[in-house]
Amino acid sequence: MVRLEKVAPLTPEFLERLGFHWHTDSDGTSYVADEIVVVSEAEAEAYYEAANTLYDMYVEAGEYVVEKNLFHDIGIPFNLVDAVKKSWENDVHWHIYGRFDLAGGIGGAPIKLLEFNADTPTALFETAIVQWALLKANGMDEAAQFNHVYEAIRDNFRRLIVLDGNPEDFGRYYEGWKILFSAIRGSIEDENTTRLLQKIADDAGFHTDFAFADEVEFSDEEGIFFNGERFEYWFKLIPWETIAIEESDLARILTNIMENRKAIILNPAYTLMFQSKGMMKILWDLFPNHPLLLETSFEPLERKQVQKPFFGREGGGVRILDARGRELVRGEEAYGEQPSIYQAYEPLPADEEGRRYQAGLFFAYEGCGLGYRRGGEILGNMSKFVGHRID
Repeated sequence: MVRLEKVAPLTPEFLERLGFHWHTDSDGTSYVADEIVVVSEAEAEAYYEAANTLYDMYVEAGEYVVEKNLFHDIGIPFNLVDAVKKSWENDVHWHIYGRFDLAGGIGGAPIKLLEFNADTPTALFETAIVQWALLKANGMDEAAQFNHVYEAIRDNFRRLIVLDGNPEDFGRYYEGWKILFSAIRGSIEDENTTRLLQKIADDAGFHTDFAFADEVEFSDEEGIFFNGERFEYWFKLIPWETIAIEESDLARILTNIMENRKAIILNPAYTLMFQSKGMMKILWDLFPNHPLLLETSFEPLERKQVQKPFFGREGGGVRILDARGRELVRGEEAYGEQPSIYQAYEPLPADEEGRRYQAGLFFAYEGCGLGYRRGGEILGNMSKFVGHRID
């Protein structure tokens, strides 16, 4: 059973002063719960260890996909395969951050990997800032939380320069290279999440700027420009698969920019491999019966299972099936043309009211921050963010 503790909610006015404008769902209810999950030190440590173990497994699986040329098997669009390969070959294409979605980890339930949001994970603002502010506003110890997301991402930006060296040595090697941050115009959540990342990079010591994606200029031979200035790095809060499908010319240009070493794109193109749920099948093949994994296949299983499209988000296109393949629950209709995986069903921990909790565990070089989403058996756009504290 999930342990909960009631807290006084943060007001919309307070949240907006933080830059968090997506505090109210379309039905008028608060997106951030007025309760927090209470976890033990041992549970927090187990989440941390799980994140580090899983990331190492993903790296091994990524190497396997590249060596065996399995890009088609996991749904990588053909026009991004070269970009994935180029980014994988060189450590300068550093993975800044991602988020593991997990079942279990509290109330005695074992931790199980559901998926890895490695490219453009959401809930960064909530995990790094809002839940910390929630403890502070309620007079609780804000340090009693598995949450050093801000500092971990700051240090990972510094590793763009020092790689596996000490992030504290950033100043010795930094020669003024600039990062341009971009989001799609019209989404305050995407814009302010991107601006938060820009602020973190500023704190790391980089020169940065922000531009909406439609304001950025791209050249195969010269690189990436905004207001006439060339940028050595471009962070885009735009999914790689969206670029591949909807902006095929841009996919080609970005690949050429990488080939010509005119800019580095963040998160790197190889995170599309990690983002694909097809990797769950590769992981199961490489690490069968690993305690952190659920059985996964490209074909229906003969047990209760969850069907997920390769690049689905927010529960879209997800179906829970019984052992005979009959549908029990389904998420919002979406991603109908995508191939799917079939993953063994693992129930999410529940509270006394039967509400389900899924852990979101951020990774930036190491496990660095925990938050929860609350809803039904399939978590969608109307699920709530629930903070936590360590007891």
